[in-house]
Amino acid sequence: MASIDFNRPEWVHFIGIGGISMSGLAEILKDRGFKVSGSDMHASALTEKLMSEGVHVAIGQKAENIDANMKKIVYTAAVHEDNSELVRAKELGIPLLTRAELLGETMKNYRTSVAVAGTHGKTTTTSMITEIALAADLDPTVSVGGMLDSIGGNIRIGQSDLFIAEACEYTNSFLSFFPTVGIILNVGADHLDFFKDLDDIRNSFRKFAMLLPETGFLVISSNIEKYEEIVKGVRCRVITVGERAEDDYRMDHIVFDQDGCPSFDLYKNGVPAGKIALGVPGLHNAWNALAAAACMTELGTEPELTAHALAAFGGTHRRFEKKGILPGDVLVIDDYAHHPDEIRATLTAAKKMNDRKVVCIFQPHTYTRTKSLMDDFADALSLADEVVLAKIYPARETDDLGISSHDLAEKIAKTGKKVTCLDTFPEIEKFLSKKFSHGEMLITMGAGDIVKVGENLLGL
Repeated sequence: MASIDFNRPEWVHFIGIGGISMSGLAEILKDRGFKVSGSDMHASALTEKLMSEGVHVAIGQKAENIDANMKKIVYTAAVHEDNSELVRAKELGIPLLTRAELLGETMKNYRTSVAVAGTHGKTTTTSMITEIALAADLDPTVSVGGMLDSIGGNIRIGQSDLFIAEACEYTNSFLSFFPTVGIILNVGADHLDFFKDLDDIRNSFRKFAMLLPETGFLVISSNIEKYEEIVKGVRCRVITVGERAEDDYRMDHIVFDQDGCPSFDLYKNGVPAGKIALGVPGLHNAWNALAAAACMTELGTEPELTAHALAAFGGTHRRFEKKGILPGDVLVIDDYAHHPDEIRATLTAAKKMNDRKVVCIFQPHTYTRTKSLMDDFADALSLADEVVLAKIYPARETDDLGISSHDLAEKIAKTGKKVTCLDTFPEIEKFLSKKFSHGEMLITMGAGDIVKVGENLLGL
């Protein structure tokens, strides 16, 4: 595999540079003196930002974008083998790296690299750790899978030896990383278009845990079923977080305020270590905060500073993000949840907030996930008072597996909840604008482009 050395800057070209992670990595290399170029199929705010910073970005991917003088080519999982740029790079013998491999190579250049893994909660927990590190003046470099206001986007370039990043399990990409600190928030069934089953996923997380060096440490939730199997034989220190008396970091006496935001007492090795009060709703965020607090305490941050930073954390974009209020005091929220566990967490948080009727406008993400977890989706979505379904967002998939959102609608209807399935966003917007105007909470939900529905209703 090709390597990246910050002490030897060279020309690196990104195929698919407009992706949120790819654009961030491109910025890191540019800051370190590398010559950076790239291409993408479509212009976006991220490609425009890169171009404004002097990065040459070609819109459209073609063989002539590849120069024989390029030293490394980085590409995403969305780039197919017949991509003209990838084919040309291979013809020229230019060394290739996947996005995950580049992220791993980048980690090698930092003394402390924190990799946040888990089926859910990675973006929020990475953001929480970032907020604590900023409050502690640790000047971190950060790569996060969402837009975080405090760093002005998805990337922050610091000058210290601390690097903080998400670690996604899909296609085993996190097994290309070189972390010194790892976090495993949870392990559930997802990405079943790649993994065979839950055991296969657990094995992948075990391999991730085994990456950590003897001098590092792993923070893992004891809520994970048989978590001991995942950490057995690892070289590093293992730090558990949970509610058990024997956990290294424990939360207790959890309560929720009128907005559904949790607070809890933090214990380290059974000794009180302060109180954490969050400004973001949901029990799931309490678990995220517990992992973040454990990680940063182990890295030397004082508990009082950690608590202050977490209290100030306002969330990342598309994570229970308030978009605005429509006439009739209709609150519009947007959330990235696209897995049954995430949906349950978000809707449970919403129900704790107030007495508003909760209407979930859900866009299923990928045919594979929808088909394999159909019953779980129906059960989770039934937590809403009413459900509106959009067409399935296929993402990388082309085979619809013979299913549609109407199949999910039938499952939800059997739970007794009112459900409506509409094929287009204009139809959904018309339905919502005519039906709801009396203090409801509308939550657009999904990993696709369903956010546009709420934004269109609000005129954003």
